[in-house]
Amino acid sequence: MSAYHQIAPYYPQHIAELQSRTREALQRESIDGLIIHSGQSKRLFLDDNHYPFKVNPQFKAWLPVIDNPNCWLIVNGVDKPKLVFYRPKDFWHKVPDEPNDFWAEQFDIVLLTQADAVEKHLPFDKSKYAYIGEYIEVAKALGFDLVNPDRVIHYLNYQRAYKTDYELICMREANRIAVDGHRAAKIAFEQGLSEFDINLAYLCAVRQGDNQVPYNNIVALNENASILHYTELAQESPAVTRSFLIDAGANFNGYAADITRTYARENGLFADLIESMHKITKQCIAALKPGVSYVQIHILAYQQIAVLLQEANIINLAAEDILESGIVSTFFPHGIGHFLGLQVHDMGGHVSDDRGTPCPAPDAHPFLRLTRCVEARQVFTIEPGLYFIDSLLADLKSTEHSKYINWDVVDSLRPFGGIRIEDNVIVHRDRNENMTRELHLN
Repeated sequence: MSAYHQIAPYYPQHIAELQSRTREALQRESIDGLIIHSGQSKRLFLDDNHYPFKVNPQFKAWLPVIDNPNCWLIVNGVDKPKLVFYRPKDFWHKVPDEPNDFWAEQFDIVLLTQADAVEKHLPFDKSKYAYIGEYIEVAKALGFDLVNPDRVIHYLNYQRAYKTDYELICMREANRIAVDGHRAAKIAFEQGLSEFDINLAYLCAVRQGDNQVPYNNIVALNENASILHYTELAQESPAVTRSFLIDAGANFNGYAADITRTYARENGLFADLIESMHKITKQCIAALKPGVSYVQIHILAYQQIAVLLQEANIINLAAEDILESGIVSTFFPHGIGHFLGLQVHDMGGHVSDDRGTPCPAPDAHPFLRLTRCVEARQVFTIEPGLYFIDSLLADLKSTEHSKYINWDVVDSLRPFGGIRIEDNVIVHRDRNENMTRELHLN
């Protein structure tokens, strides 16, 4: 059965849940409805071409229309949602088909042929309606006074962490697609291809272009694996290939997968470290349970990496002393993961409630993207890392802790760059579903 046939029966319940959330958000703020804008196409400066269109995530939460600007949703949590669907007369570009997919029957649909003629389809009195979207000047021109009200946005973002059955099926399918790409990329690495060509192999396998995958793929050979957001894609293969890190996802109906794997060309210390990092990823996933603070998952990873640094003879200190010294942050400088969903780094990670009360990352771990407690129906990435980053190592070498570092071992590992192992996990009440590994990507 195709993914589209799987999700159709679950979609009405998804809309019912969004209606319920909308009712609550509106009642709290005493407003009548939300006008959700899909967005607009942006023209390049001094040019007649446009940037790739990226849809408003609050719009694609309702329906899997992710490639059509100038669409509008009118929702109040009670009445059938109204969709103003942009379908221009245009012989320069492909015009979207009239909506007739599984989702269309959940909306009253009006076709819009001219983007600037939308006002007649919107409520006449906009004083009690809130515009939700990026284009503030458009909202003002249309007469909206309420634009992205904070408490509405906080509530919707907070609730987005709890995935409906429809959303979970979409995310499983996004993982399935991405795993196909990861397998193809591993084969391309083993064939000695360049970063550029490995990326092409990945995109070919997932059948998505650079502007369709949810983020720019990180395809890094050798030292480049130490650059956390490396996206250069060298076109020539290095003279010697030692290691390969790929952080790449896929999109399905607007939902993202976000998977990372690291490989070594030959056996040795770096290959052993990769295996140890797989174990740490699995340990952290096993610790994901409803009621546990996600900060504690990060601290667990931090502790396990301290043990690894000691066992691998990288640092001449006991693991507890490595932790106390803070040296781990040189080798593991980012957070353990984040929410995953409509966005790769899904919203609502740094609040403690649905009113947006801040819950910032602890001072010792400032790059942690998620501080909430783990709950059922939430989806997380778990992605511990171990890197040999020249700038951070230089900072460490200038401190009193330098004497505890086996610099010969560190220098032998620099040419490999670093390691990151990332899985996508659904937390259920009684178990964790590792979407990535259940597809046999090890």
